[in-house]
Amino acid sequence: MNRIEDTPISASSESRFVKTESRPKISSGESPFAEGIRILQPAYFAFVMATGIVAIAAQTQGMAMVARGLTWLNAVAFIVLWLLTLGRIVFYPREVLGDLIDHRRGAGFFTTAAGTAVLGSQMVVIFGKYRLAFLLWLMAACLWALLTYAIFTAFTVKEQKPSLAEGINGGWLLAVVATEAVSQLATLLSPMFGIHQEQILFLSLCLWLCGGMLYIWMIALIFYRYTFFTFSSTDLMPPYWINMGAMAISTLAGALLILRASDAPFLTGMLPFLKGFTVFFWATATWWIPMLFILGIWRHGYKRFKLAYDPLYWGLVFPLGMYTVCTFRLSQAMNLPFLLFIVHGFLYVALAAWLITFLGLLHRLLAFGFARQSRGIADRSSS
Repeated sequence: MNRIEDTPISASSESRFVKTESRPKISSGESPFAEGIRILQPAYFAFVMATGIVAIAAQTQGMAMVARGLTWLNAVAFIVLWLLTLGRIVFYPREVLGDLIDHRRGAGFFTTAAGTAVLGSQMVVIFGKYRLAFLLWLMAACLWALLTYAIFTAFTVKEQKPSLAEGINGGWLLAVVATEAVSQLATLLSPMFGIHQEQILFLSLCLWLCGGMLYIWMIALIFYRYTFFTFSSTDLMPPYWINMGAMAISTLAGALLILRASDAPFLTGMLPFLKGFTVFFWATATWWIPMLFILGIWRHGYKRFKLAYDPLYWGLVFPLGMYTVCTFRLSQAMNLPFLLFIVHGFLYVALAAWLITFLGLLHRLLAFGFARQSRGIADRSSS
């Protein structure tokens, strides 16, 4: 039997892995727009996740104009990203399939389900549009089921698999985030189901528990990879912040179930269990925050890793916004007003992180536009 400890990773192979993870090879024969679609990062829907949860955080703290502006922007981004994704599926199906079954990139597809559910939550919390949110929930639930069993079945039956050190990263926890995102939106929508509200809340509870179990399985492997394999600055990619974000959204889903407990007798009987595990999830998320900040300082300060825009950085913004919202809901569900000072502080951290990352995105888009224009001029000159 092969032992995972017997497969060390060299610094050079780590560098090659990171380059292929975030910078796929570009063909010189394609137009810049076609290249952009072909190499589209599967995890780009993290932009929708991050923007949506920051908007909800702003709404909970009375910043209605900010929340509405971010929601409209998110709706446009959601449509554009789906058009680009569908274009990639139609014109580059081989690349899409390759990403889907890739241990390093496949989990990124869970952002489509999570982003759809977060946008649905925006519709409920900010605009009160339950019917539209219900359609988004159906879409998110179908995506979650399809991706969960497609991706993990592919990972299981693949004949050639990477070592643990090469194959796993914090992005795997997007499976947890997607599960909990579907759960919390179902809880928000439960009043509209009338006599069937209890069944919907039971579904929410089951999804909440499934997400918690997935986290326990995955974080054990991720922490093992942290502590027993060589860990370079190139390995500490932004999705490692999902270590915290997955627990934050689990806290949110649990807090919403507690707030709805009076609507379902079975939840009332489980309140001690719900409250205990929800606080457990919040405490775990809180534990990760100093650890991730310290590792970030080590990466960019001590190791001097260049800080440049990458779409994966939206996977860092999302946990900051989610921690803000989950702490607010926890304070409501458990009657803990002393937690609100954390909410006020983290809201501005999340807004600042979103703004900096968005400026990086605009810079990337402008550079892409200039590159496309320059290539067009060069092509006309050569002809």
